[in-house]
Amino acid sequence: MSAFAGLMRTTKLPQWVGSLLPVFWAVIVGFAVCGAIAGTVGLSPLLMLTELIKGAVEGPQIFETVARAVPLVGMALAAAMPLRAGIVNLGTDGQLVLGGCVAAIIALYLPAPDGVRIVLALITGTLVGGAYAALAAAGEIYARVPLLVSTWLMSYPAKGLCGWLVHAPLADPLVAWPSTRRIPLGTRLEHLIPGTPINDGFLLIAFAAILIVFLDRRSSVGYELRLRGLNERFARYGGVAIDRQTFWLMFASGAMAGLIGAVLVLGSQYRFTDGALTAPQYTWSGTLAALLAGGEPLGAIIAAVLFAALQTGGFAMERSVEIPRVLTMVLESIVILFLAMRGAIWRRR
Repeated sequence: MSAFAGLMRTTKLPQWVGSLLPVFWAVIVGFAVCGAIAGTVGLSPLLMLTELIKGAVEGPQIFETVARAVPLVGMALAAAMPLRAGIVNLGTDGQLVLGGCVAAIIALYLPAPDGVRIVLALITGTLVGGAYAALAAAGEIYARVPLLVSTWLMSYPAKGLCGWLVHAPLADPLVAWPSTRRIPLGTRLEHLIPGTPINDGFLLIAFAAILIVFLDRRSSVGYELRLRGLNERFARYGGVAIDRQTFWLMFASGAMAGLIGAVLVLGSQYRFTDGALTAPQYTWSGTLAALLAGGEPLGAIIAAVLFAALQTGGFAMERSVEIPRVLTMVLESIVILFLAMRGAIWRRR
């Protein structure tokens, strides 16, 4: 590694390549440690690695990885946008649930043609998620309630309200678990590739991701966010409207989370079920991806796709060769820890 690092010091590389080198080494170290763990309990490290990679990208599994990456990328961007400015949004769980719940209600009960209902369900779910996050921003601006506290606490009323709705007035009596009725075929997101779990939500999140990366790198908005993230006092002195920026930044973050909730309900679950949106821990994985990238949107997208591949490959590995999926969780943890130490290890080199 030292010889390779020496070569890197004498070779000029594009900035984006240099930023990916810590990720590369983190993955290598993670696989090495997991291989050692597998070897000590009598499992083949090579078999584990082969089945993990095959389970993520071979044949139809690639579609599973892409489908899992869509909500992870969306939630990573929802966390990365405020983090770029030094703000932590811990309430994306509640914003996700609100977006999914409202989208289901619109798709089920709005008296309008199917095409209108699905568009309004997506828009309304997005706006409700954004408005709920903006409410937390208003609390900090006008009442000085820290966003770190308010966003976290506001998740509980959002999840509680949606849970009550599917336990009582909107409950489907034909299913055991509290949920709404099944969304009609005409108001579901269509599959881009028949027979795969990839739906039109992929296009929506891809467009949003491209827009966010462009704004971050090529616009004054992105420049002001980076400036604030580096030094808020200097950004305020330089003319950045901090309060207004906080409000719209939180709105954008919550809107992305609400859109993901709507996409999951309309594109894969086809009903709003209590706990179904939060059980896969998209919020937790997305927040970790954003933290690892330091709020940089492109890095957060790459980290989220990596996590999706590891999780999908872990499920397939456990099914095919009965190697415990917990090893992929260990691998993910090691990658996170190694990248968290990059400031003390990689930059020193």
